[in-house]
Amino acid sequence: MNDAPPYKIREDDLTEPEIAALLRLHLAEMQSWSPPESVHAMPIDRLRQSDVTFFSAWDGAKLAACGAIKQLDAGHGELKSMRADPAWRGRGAGKAVLHHLLQVARDRGYDRVSLETGKPDMFLPARQLYESHGFAKCLPFGKYVEDDFSLCMTLEL
Repeated sequence: MNDAPPYKIREDDLTEPEIAALLRLHLAEMQSWSPPESVHAMPIDRLRQSDVTFFSAWDGAKLAACGAIKQLDAGHGELKSMRADPAWRGRGAGKAVLHHLLQVARDRGYDRVSLETGKPDMFLPARQLYESHGFAKCLPFGKYVEDDFSLCMTLEL
């Protein structure tokens, strides 16, 4: 039996104060966990640009998680700003957003979806989520470079 709440996932314009607060938390944690050159989280203004589609997952009136997909080219998307609110960690909110983003990628006809996450232990839950959905370590893509803090992963669709 699945005890995860039925999250309502919607494309989001990033105007809700809850979204801004969760993204500030996300950026602050990334900045506290990694050196500046290894922080690749996007600020709200960047997430609003036309090559990025942002989604939020709600449990009733409460924001549970968010995530975005950035088009790299016609066949390749990148996951960005994957974050569960601390109160919803371990409750399937991040997984629900990941499933949604992968379906968006398939609907767009992408052949591959990639992401960058961290190597340190605090990123282990994220890496485990991605690995459990078939993502595998890969060489850096786009503007990412090999370093001690960043790990790139990809999934062939």
